[in-house]
Amino acid sequence: MILAHKIALEPTVKQRIAFARATGVARFTWNWALAEYERQHKAGEKPTALKLKKQWNGIKGEQFPWVYESPKGANQQVFSNLGKAFSGFFKKKVKYPRFKRKGEHDAFYVENDKFRVSDKIVTLPKIGSVRLRENLRFNGKIMGAVVSRTADRWFISIQVDVGELKCLHFGEDVVGVDLGVKTAVTLSTGEKLQGPKPLKKAIRKVRRYSRIVSRRKKGSRRREKAKRRLARLHYRTSNIRQDFLHKLTTRLCRENQTIVIE
Repeated sequence: MILAHKIALEPTVKQRIAFARATGVARFTWNWALAEYERQHKAGEKPTALKLKKQWNGIKGEQFPWVYESPKGANQQVFSNLGKAFSGFFKKKVKYPRFKRKGEHDAFYVENDKFRVSDKIVTLPKIGSVRLRENLRFNGKIMGAVVSRTADRWFISIQVDVGELKCLHFGEDVVGVDLGVKTAVTLSTGEKLQGPKPLKKAIRKVRRYSRIVSRRKKGSRRREKAKRRLARLHYRTSNIRQDFLHKLTTRLCRENQTIVIE
């Protein structure tokens, strides 16, 4: 079984710039591949992710030499992701792949043989040693990693093959779960759990920060600064909500062997 551990990073200013550059390479490669796919498809050709990857590798050195300033995985894993996206689209499981915009989902991939983890340090290609906020939780074979940005914070999600996991047996009860609006969760035991409403508490700040963003000149540093402040607020409210859900699901799984949901 492959498990992922997402760990917060503590990069230097220089490393933050390198991260942003690598995410830009990944975004540019994705948009190039998607545009080229659509162009070839309209011309009556049959493009595939593998063909596009070979085409990209043949021209990137001459036309886009700056991609070599970032880790190789930033512009190579994109084609595998695009292939999976189109596969899911043709199976009618997901929507048609979209072009990516800056700040929408900033992330890039790093191959398992291109980085190493030692205590609270991860060494990445082209970037160097970056401090981790905590040690890697899982033991096993490292399969790869994804560096991503949420608000103005950077994280690395490391995938580890931990082998077979033994099932842990806790409680033997059966519980029914009903999700509501006024009450977050009502259990068949009669217990009602009120969920946190962080956005409701922070709505005045959200509105104020949003107005500030809209008033700032597009492309200015002050607008970017205001956008980061708004993103941090949304990130905090999201963390509060996720914390409640993780603790609730962990409790239900430990206390019960069977969970019934409407």
